[in-house]
Amino acid sequence: MARKVRIGALASGGGTNLQAIIDACQNGSLDAEIALVFTNNPEAGALKRARKAGIACSVLDHREFQSREDFDRAVVQTLQDAGVELVILAGFMRLISEVFLDAFPGRIMNIHPALLPAFPGLHVQRKALEYGARFAGCTVHFVDKGVDTGPIIIQAVVPVLDDDTEESLSARILVQEHRVYPRAIQLFAEGRLQIEGRRVRISPPLTPAEASLANPPLDA
Repeated sequence: MARKVRIGALASGGGTNLQAIIDACQNGSLDAEIALVFTNNPEAGALKRARKAGIACSVLDHREFQSREDFDRAVVQTLQDAGVELVILAGFMRLISEVFLDAFPGRIMNIHPALLPAFPGLHVQRKALEYGARFAGCTVHFVDKGVDTGPIIIQAVVPVLDDDTEESLSARILVQEHRVYPRAIQLFAEGRLQIEGRRVRISPPLTPAEASLANPPLDA
């Protein structure tokens, strides 16, 4: 049996993306094991999901530390003690410092509910609707020093419908988040991701899709 990559998952909220990754680990579609779920929020729903799956958990309140760097040092030590190889941010509502980046270079992933580089930051579905975007989606990327600026691994696209609300668009994007995050982790587990500047190369390359998308459809 192939060795499974050890994941450390960081979450602050309900943990639906965490659940998708737990499910993928359990059904065998993901060659990984979640070594630890960490949160800065003792009330996070992610903790309940992890404990139900028998996954080790750790909680540290960031307010008990004098600086972001001190907090990150404690988190890094916790993850290293658990033998974590890949860190995934799954709704972790904290910006991470260079302390974290230096400890796990090229080994921290995040998922963002927009098609980066468009609409980084918060309230991205609202921004897409206000801007009149015809497509929205989600992006899994490696984390760097910026906010949602790291090299892109995988993206999924959904059309923006005329009657969409922020809530309906968010829900449709979330379905895709649950699909692409485990896929990005699997590519990492297979050793197929190579960061080259701003680009992530997948080797061997995936079969190219010839179809294009248009919204509204060209034949409508």
